[in-house]
Formats: sequence, structure tokens, C-alpha cells
Amino acid sequence: MSNVETAFVIVAATAIVLQFVCLLAMYIVIRRGQQRMESVREAVTRHGLPALEAAHMFFLENGPKISTILDNVSTSTSAVNRQIERVDATVTDIVDRTRLQVIRADELVTRTLDRVEETTEFVHNRVFTPIRYAAGLIQGVGAGLGALVGSIRPGKNGPRRNGDGEMFI
Repeated sequence: MSNVETAFVIVAATAIVLQFVCLLAMYIVIRRGQQRMESVREAVTRHGLPALEAAHMFFLENGPKISTILDNVSTSTSAVNRQIERVDATVTDIVDRTRLQVIRADELVTRTLDRVEETTEFVHNRVFTPIRYAAGLIQGVGAGLGALVGSIRPGKNGPRRNGDGEMFI
């Protein structure tokens, strides 16, 4: 054998050994994973399957009831939504009507106050002003007559005169 053939055999033998080591390592890792999976399978079988079977039985027994409950909840929700819409429409109508009544009441009060002001002004201009003029005229006439009568008629102390300290208005 030549050196090239020997080198080739050594390289091939080394490659085969490396492949064997890799395959052995892969086998060990897969074997450990398989053992872990086996323990997980046993745990699922021991704990999970009874729970799944119980859940399955529960749903088989109570499925129609749950379906009925869900249908009832759906129907009730629809009925509640309709009632809420009716209440909303009623409240909106009440608020609108109340707003209109408040506007009418405001207009009524405003008109009433305007009429009271007009009536007050009318009474003041048509009644009180002439009465004041008449009262002033009567006081003036009375004062004039009083002064005239007082100067003609002698009193205890003699005739009255304007310089006696009394004031004439």
C-alpha cells in the first residue's frame, strides 16, 4: 500500500469513527428525550385523561343545558337592549318636552314681567303723576288761601306776616 492509500484509509477510518460518535450521541439524546416523553405520557395518562374524560362527560350531560342557557342569555340580552332603546327614546322625549315647557314658561314669565312693567309705568304716568300735580295744586291753593286768610284775619298776636320766622313754601 502506498502512503496515499494509507492516508486515505486513516482519514476514512477517522470519519467513520466520528460518524459513529455522532450517531451514538444522537442515540443517547434521543433515548433521554424518549424517556422524558414517556414520563410525560404517563403523567398525562394518570392525571390528564381522567380530567379530560370528566370534562367530556360533563359536556355530554350538560351540553344541552349550556346551550339552552346561552340561548336564554342571548334572548334576554336582546330584550334588555330593546327595553333600553325604549327607555332612551322615552327619556329623550321627556327631555325635549321639558325643554319646550321651560321655554314656554320662560316666555310666559318674560311677557308677564313686561306687562307688569308696562302697567306700572302706565299707572305711574296716568294716575300718580296727575295725582301729584293735583296734590301740589291743592297744597298751593291751600297755602295761598291760608296765607290770604291769615293776613286778613288777625290772630292773637296780630296779623301774620311773612317775616315772622315762619316759612312759606
